[in-house]
Amino acid sequence: MLALVMWVLLTPLTGASAQSQSVHGTLRGPDSMPVAGVKIIATRGTEDAGKATTAKDGTWEISLPAAGRYTITLDVSTLPDGLNPAREGSQTLRGVPVPAGESRAVIFQLTAGSPAPANGPGEERGGGGGPPQNTVLRWLDELPQLLVEGIKFGSIIAITAIGLSLIFGTTGLINFAHGELVTLGATVAFVLNASVIGPQLQLIPATLVTIAFGALFGAALELGLWKPLRRRGIGRIQLFIVSIGLSLLIRHLILVLFGSRPQPYADYTVQQEWQWGPVSIAPRDFVITLLSLLALAGVGLMLKRTRAGKAIRAVSDNRDLAESSGIDVSRVIRNVWLLAGGLASLGGVFFGLAQLVSWDMGFKLLLLMFAAVILGGLGTAYGVIAGSLVVGIVAQVSTIWFPVELQNAWALVVLILVLLARPQGIFGKRERAG
Repeated sequence: MLALVMWVLLTPLTGASAQSQSVHGTLRGPDSMPVAGVKIIATRGTEDAGKATTAKDGTWEISLPAAGRYTITLDVSTLPDGLNPAREGSQTLRGVPVPAGESRAVIFQLTAGSPAPANGPGEERGGGGGPPQNTVLRWLDELPQLLVEGIKFGSIIAITAIGLSLIFGTTGLINFAHGELVTLGATVAFVLNASVIGPQLQLIPATLVTIAFGALFGAALELGLWKPLRRRGIGRIQLFIVSIGLSLLIRHLILVLFGSRPQPYADYTVQQEWQWGPVSIAPRDFVITLLSLLALAGVGLMLKRTRAGKAIRAVSDNRDLAESSGIDVSRVIRNVWLLAGGLASLGGVFFGLAQLVSWDMGFKLLLLMFAAVILGGLGTAYGVIAGSLVVGIVAQVSTIWFPVELQNAWALVVLILVLLARPQGIFGKRERAG
């Protein structure tokens, strides 16, 4: 039922933003200086989808007619003398997925030295007019890379969604504004790291400050809004409606203050990818995945081994019994909001680093967060981790066979299939009604 409500509420709102998508990037030389006047070409199949020329600061952007997979090519003939693609064939990036309504970052790596052989926008590496690659072999070739991307995406979803699950478990609140906590974390880190009005801290200390800010903001919401409303006896449906209004307020305040244009962080945007057999991954993405999994493991250990964690689990299982046993329920709920706000901010920084910082990034992630929570089992921290990894992997792997704009839909299809077989979710407990 909750999944249906989320779908009805989110689908009309996202439809308006699904009309514009693009690819963009910043072209820099091996000395990290911007490279201007270089032509970038986007193609889809045999059709040109758009062109752009890098500006003085190296930035470029191509608006695309529709969502899908595109080939993005750097025209090596327009490169300044002495600059060439870092690897043979790296001037052509094939199969770049661009979801509806999103702007996807594309990175071309340059080096100083002898030129690498150039491929035209429609040429395959190695040339020749041989037969097309066997479809099954192509699927097998793409699968390892998409699995890695799915684990990265799933771990980011888990970091952002685990607080959503704990809040529901301890208070019963379906917090529709949780996506805005993710966006707020990403934008605060951007202001601290890359904005001209900020202190321009390096991203790591900026992230630590952002986590502290997110935790305090979450606790402030609990003390200033949700706790007074609960004391007045406001029902869950009314609280849910309030969370929708709070979501709209925070999201559009961020839009006014941050702007509608997606922005990158100042650090770790241009990196040489690591190649491990059929899998390539940027060091940035590897660290994001590793830190996300370590943070999730830390949360799991905290819930299982520490006194505060055991209190959270007790309140989630039976609030009245926990309170009668001497547990300070109000303090536990405040701690949950501190934890949820900090983790949401951390997930927002990771999501902004993996893609871009935008005013509605948390809202776009919200449906997948709810799917992960429901799939894993409402109110269970361990379930949301498993559910998030399933959602992330299915969303990425589905692009082998289906258009990229449907990747989130297939994650929801898996949610429905699992709930048909196990209504309580992967780690949820059966409960008797009546």
